[in-house]
Amino acid sequence: MYRAFVFLSTLFFFPAVGPAQKAIRPAADSLKNVIRQSVKEPIFPARSFRITDFGASPGSSEPATLAINKAIELCSYEGGGTVIVPAGTYFSGPIYLKSNVNLHLEKNAVIRFSTRPEDYLPLVKTRWEGIDCYNYSPLIYAYNEHNIAITGEGILDGQADTSNWWKWKGKPEYGWKKGMPSQLDPDGRPRLQKMNEQETGLEFRVFGEGGYLRPPFIQLYQCTGILLEGFTIRNSPFWLIHPLLSENIMIRKVHAESHGPNNDGIDPESCRNVIIRDCFFDTGDDCIAIKSGRDHDGRKWNRISENILITACRMKNGHGGVSIGSEISGGCRNVVVDSCVMDSPELERALRIKTNSLRGGIIENIYFSNIAVGEVKVSVLDIDCQYELKTNVAGNFPPVIRDIFLINITSRKSRYALFLKGIPGFTSLDQIVINNAWFDGVQKGNYLENAGNIYFEKVYLNGSECSLPSKSCHKTP
Repeated sequence: MYRAFVFLSTLFFFPAVGPAQKAIRPAADSLKNVIRQSVKEPIFPARSFRITDFGASPGSSEPATLAINKAIELCSYEGGGTVIVPAGTYFSGPIYLKSNVNLHLEKNAVIRFSTRPEDYLPLVKTRWEGIDCYNYSPLIYAYNEHNIAITGEGILDGQADTSNWWKWKGKPEYGWKKGMPSQLDPDGRPRLQKMNEQETGLEFRVFGEGGYLRPPFIQLYQCTGILLEGFTIRNSPFWLIHPLLSENIMIRKVHAESHGPNNDGIDPESCRNVIIRDCFFDTGDDCIAIKSGRDHDGRKWNRISENILITACRMKNGHGGVSIGSEISGGCRNVVVDSCVMDSPELERALRIKTNSLRGGIIENIYFSNIAVGEVKVSVLDIDCQYELKTNVAGNFPPVIRDIFLINITSRKSRYALFLKGIPGFTSLDQIVINNAWFDGVQKGNYLENAGNIYFEKVYLNGSECSLPSKSCHKTP
């Protein structure tokens, strides 16, 4: 139905194609084709391994962790194939994916993960909020593997809630009370950030017990050839799906449903050649957030996120429908977000770019096309170059955001149409092109601060055409 909404919005609300649109559309279509041709789905041998043959028993209170990992290891050792999780409910600790293995969840199969931090030892090499460290294992983890998949119509349930992982955020709304430990303690997030600032060696960045840094649900670290398809993922301790320094990634028909703190749906970080399609998001943070490392670590790796196509997705609740940042120090380029629907009074922003002069990075060649926005709480397009920056703090790495294109956009309700905040005295925002856009139900017009060149063509705000991106482009009484 939401595909029909996008099509009908384009058909009935947009005026005739203008010169800018004629130039932008071929460029976006060409980039989409390049990305589609670059992503090759993994292929698995026709052999299967059922976890019940390795000791897993549906409905049992005994953990199936050993059985699942044994099946995966044997499958990979014998050249690959499919590890089948039959219908039923299984309890597990961390699962480690191996090369040439497809972990397949049959319909009505549920894996419920332990909420005991000690079950996620030993520590593994990971990245937390864009900073390298050793920490608790993700619930599903792969490091330096190739040709891997998670497929099927089953459910991955992290069982995180306010009684366990979420309390570590250190906020009362997530179950934390005064006197409880949290990631805000000196040995937690502040220590990790300080190590990043001081360029401390990775071997000294050891967390786990006493650090209270929640692990992501799925992290695929330095992997190639990834397929994630069909399953539902819910109740995550932290980010839900985190491909990291990986490439050749297909994610489709995944349902991401989790309302905890930092519960981003999908976070491709320093990844290239990525397709995310036909997915549904109802999350506690950004639905999709493209990242490339934070501050020193992001610049040290210098791995840009690039060649990413997000199409035919539906975003419900969250901080942003599609976000770029805020951990974006390695930069981002060549992104197409096409034919998506974003609609909820609890969705704060539809299209979002967030960074600051401590993060830096170049963000360029971004296309948002054929986006149907129902209702968002704040803004349709939000670009903030002073994100989370304390007053009077100026870093040495001002970001550059340029060549951002919006084409064929409809929105029915928002506080602002555009909210653009650059950096004083620096052209951090430039070449923002908006063509064929209808912003209705806008309460406060546009907010523009320290913005560079912005171009409008056939842009309508509350029924009136905006020839220039003025702060208020309201219909005259």
